[in-house]
Amino acid sequence: MLAVIVETPGRVISRFELARRAGLCDLSERRIDAVMVTLRRALGPAAIRTVRRRGWMLELGCATVASDLLAAS
Repeated sequence: MLAVIVETPGRVISRFELARRAGLCDLSERRIDAVMVTLRRALGPAAIRTVRRRGWMLELGCATVASDLLAAS
């Protein structure tokens, strides 16, 4: 999921699209939410913005940090 949001900084991505592109369609919606909580803990609370009824968005200023975290894993 981190790779998907790193590919789309500054763009809102829905729960469905995030799960589909990450290959996690078989997980429940709430499991996707839990993974986002984990990503926020790793990147910082302001790195991923929740856009009500639409999805999440990686803040442009945090794209480098997220890319570095992705490269380290």
